[in-house]
Amino acid sequence: MNFQDPNPSISRTIVPISNELQNYDSNTLAGKASKSKQKLRGQKKELVHTEMDADHSPYREMVRRTRILFDSIRVSGLLEEENNRKNKKNLKASSLINQTEEVNNSRVRNDLIASTLMNDHGMYLFPDMKIIGTVPGVSIGDIFLYRSEMCVIGLHGQPQVGIDYLHASMSSNGQPIATSVVVSDGYNDDDQGDSIIYSGHGDMKQDQKLERGNLAMVRSMQYEIDVRVIRGFRYEGGTSTTSSKVFVYDGLYKIIEYWFEKGISGFGVYKFMLSRVQGQPKMGSMILKEASMLMRGHLCDNHMYVLSDDISNGKENIGVRLYNDIDSDLYPMQFEYLPKAAFPMFLLPHSMTTRKKMRVIECSECVDGCVSSIMNGNTTPYSKSGILLKGRSLIYECGPFCSCPSHCRNRVTQKGIKYRLEVFRSNETSWGVRSLDPILAGTFIYEFTGLVLTREQAEILTMDGEHNSFIIYPNRFLNRSTQEWGDLSMIDANHVHPAYPTLDFALDVSMMRNVASYISHSPTPNVFVQLVLFDHGNWMFPHLMVFAMENIPPMRELSLDHGVEAG
Repeated sequence: MNFQDPNPSISRTIVPISNELQNYDSNTLAGKASKSKQKLRGQKKELVHTEMDADHSPYREMVRRTRILFDSIRVSGLLEEENNRKNKKNLKASSLINQTEEVNNSRVRNDLIASTLMNDHGMYLFPDMKIIGTVPGVSIGDIFLYRSEMCVIGLHGQPQVGIDYLHASMSSNGQPIATSVVVSDGYNDDDQGDSIIYSGHGDMKQDQKLERGNLAMVRSMQYEIDVRVIRGFRYEGGTSTTSSKVFVYDGLYKIIEYWFEKGISGFGVYKFMLSRVQGQPKMGSMILKEASMLMRGHLCDNHMYVLSDDISNGKENIGVRLYNDIDSDLYPMQFEYLPKAAFPMFLLPHSMTTRKKMRVIECSECVDGCVSSIMNGNTTPYSKSGILLKGRSLIYECGPFCSCPSHCRNRVTQKGIKYRLEVFRSNETSWGVRSLDPILAGTFIYEFTGLVLTREQAEILTMDGEHNSFIIYPNRFLNRSTQEWGDLSMIDANHVHPAYPTLDFALDVSMMRNVASYISHSPTPNVFVQLVLFDHGNWMFPHLMVFAMENIPPMRELSLDHGVEAG
């Protein structure tokens, strides 16, 4: 990035990434390097300039783990929030509180609780610096549900205001410098994608002033400092009738010019012309919008590359597309699609006697509408909306012998896929899996299926050496990454990691399989396997249910840590 400095003093403030960020260990949370929980107010911050073309991959894992911790803390509070609402509702119904009092008026948002806890434990990334340019470890297209999460990773440090900047009093040269802006629906911004006319910050009941964020934008324009642009908008997915607010990082923009004009309110408003820096990946917000239009049939993609609209042949709730724009390979269509794992008959109970003997879960052991059960430690694995609250060694769901309805909250993984998945040809991974919908952290995606074999059967089948590549040993999935979802050990000294059983089976996918067989391996995965039982009671033969470990944008490849090659 070309940097021209009309003021020599600013060049002492902008420093290359190697001089500052090298002190942060990419294998640990950057906040730990600070080793301090002191407040930064009044403390000078150093502006750190990162090159757009620099290799920031070592920091990707650091950002990933920080975001997983944020979501783990946030999700862990969902059950307590449900209980608080229920208690207040009961109190209100019994007239023990004023009828005019709003039940939620004392509600504290879990995302704010998460960001506060991480700040108190020194786990904000890059807390002692203000980064100009790309935040190491953050990729264009990353999606966020909360502004507070963007504060935690250093992408945008303002929980409410649209312009983030280094305050003049904290700058070593006394100049405010803008670093990022949030472009949101509902504001009078002219957003054309590659170009934006951004409205300044100020009271709508009087003329805006050239101060604070507005002045910082002018200074960044004068010093030719690029700003990060995050777009916030309501996204309407194809699997829900409701829309959700998401924030998408769209890359770096230059501030070309600014002016002062009368706004709709009749008062003066500062306007800033922003132009996207060339040579960057496609905007994440554009990918989200295209995926949404594609699901609704409003966008005609290259249908000639869609080899099948549904390789499951109607066996899934939603069709699984097969897409190949590289060659004519039809490999995934050679297999029979298997939506659920095929267990041997000796595992499945066929009478009341065998049900009792095999310790099959029944609703007689559930309480409060199956919210919790004895077999799950008198707790619930899922939130009311079906979010997995934390990774567990094993989850017992209500099964076919329970009297509860199909919409019971303890039947999350039995309801089939709810995302529009696509198996696609890849130059990097041969075949891969992605979704046309955003996938939210903690949500169920699909089961890893195949023909279930005992270990002895798998050993016999692989003696010829020809079936080795078709045999999957589930123990490989129970690794470090599996424990990350819900891992609060960095803020809770009493946190206990789940202890996983040794599984005594293998999956044969040589003839029957589902979409899970095409998921690629990664040591830094975005999905993980959770063990679940519901149709039999043998804990050595559980279902392998795949959940999202982080918020996954549309069209981003899903990845799972396949572990080592041993069985």
